[in-house]
Amino acid sequence: MQAFYDRLSPDDVDTLDRLARLLLELRDSRAALLARHNVGNEAELLERIRCGAIAAHPAYEDYLGASIINQVREAIRADLKTCMQGIRLP
Repeated sequence: MQAFYDRLSPDDVDTLDRLARLLLELRDSRAALLARHNVGNEAELLERIRCGAIAAHPAYEDYLGASIINQVREAIRADLKTCMQGIRLP
């Protein structure tokens, strides 16, 4: 079976590779921010801040960072989807 990347142009491979690597880095960064507070997502972190289970500083900054990272991840996923739809296979 021929590998998927073998059928793509070098520029397409580079673009897909960069976007995929960036997604992984962002995923890991978000997970690290949330792990500092032993929560699974931003909503849980914000709720723990609101109820006083976690001190607001630096937890709120981590909440903002994780939220922004998640927004960027969604934008990159959309870019990746658009990129893959535009690839012409030989």
